[in-house]
Amino acid sequence: MAVGAIDRPYSKPLDPLHAVLLASAFALFLAALISDLAYASTYQIQWKNFASWLIAGALVFGGVCVAWAVIDLLRADVRRKRRWVIYFLLVAAMWVLGFVDALVHAEDAWSGMPGGAILSGIVVMLALAAIWTGFSSYRATGGR
Repeated sequence: MAVGAIDRPYSKPLDPLHAVLLASAFALFLAALISDLAYASTYQIQWKNFASWLIAGALVFGGVCVAWAVIDLLRADVRRKRRWVIYFLLVAAMWVLGFVDALVHAEDAWSGMPGGAILSGIVVMLALAAIWTGFSSYRATGGR
């Protein structure tokens, strides 16, 4: 070890498959938000239908992420428990609000607006926060 170097333990990052699933859910929720914005500006019903299908796909990926987060939370040691609790709460909130967003998108045509677009925006921000929390493990957690 070099002089002045400090041995710091790093906390465990997300599993690569878990990260891909979370990124897929984020991408699909983001595409749904973009579809909602396109629907709001063009009034073409197909954009809302497309957003509904994108949200359904994101809920599939998000559901697997929630299940994986529960397993990681149960297996985490005491030092990393707080980060996994925050991550689980973010992913669970993302999934629950995404499900509510899917129900709003199931309404007829314009009756789901602007609530659908607002919910899609909130879900995208929750997914982004979950990604940030999940990958925040690359920083050192130990001190001197």
